Amino acid sequence: MAHAYALLGSAQKGRGRGAPAYSLYVNRPVGRVIAAGAYTWGLSPNQVTAVSAVLTFTGVALLALVPPSTALGIGVWLLLAAGYAWDSADGQVARLRGGGSLAGEWLDHVVDAAKLVSLHVAVAIGAFRFFGMPLAWTLVPLGFAIVATVTFFAMILNDLLRARSGVPQAAEAGGSSPLRSVLGLPVDYGVWCLSFVLWGMPPVFAVVYSLLAIAAVLYLAAALPVWFRRMGQLG
Repeated sequence: MAHAYALLGSAQKGRGRGAPAYSLYVNRPVGRVIAAGAYTWGLSPNQVTAVSAVLTFTGVALLALVPPSTALGIGVWLLLAAGYAWDSADGQVARLRGGGSLAGEWLDHVVDAAKLVSLHVAVAIGAFRFFGMPLAWTLVPLGFAIVATVTFFAMILNDLLRARSGVPQAAEAGGSSPLRSVLGLPVDYGVWCLSFVLWGMPPVFAVVYSLLAIAAVLYLAAALPVWFRRMGQLG
């Protein structure tokens, strides 16, 4: 395992421009440890993706099905955070094995898309069933699901169209300064996971989650014109 971990030091993806702090400084290093262990145990990248999916969707189901409590919120956070770490590990395992497959990349993106939608829909269901808040508040997680999905799709499409135009992925990776990474925390999936620690306190959770939703809307509104302009330059 130590040898696999050392090999991963030279097989890491470049730091994407503006990569948020949790994903960069917490999730990827934890994923590196998991990837080293998974590689040593002989797990394939797709098996690692499957473990990530089981952890994530267990947490998502608990939000929709079980009444809120502090213990549940902590459990959901741990499940989602672990699922996120395993999600980071599948690509690292693929690189250790000499490169991933198109089918594996497809599976990874499909699972990512499913978790982004289902997480926020589960929040809406759980809030409707257990929070006792005005029904109108469920529009917040439903809107959050739309914003998260559009953001994810646009980012994937950015990579696809750049590759089709012969622009290397690294060309858009200008590194991520510590300040820029910290500023990106409100739109970091890892921070969204952490917010569920407050799930047992519905009024507090609703405020924090709403602020994260507003941050996601503002980020997308600022990013779309930039991404559109870059696509125009490619054309």
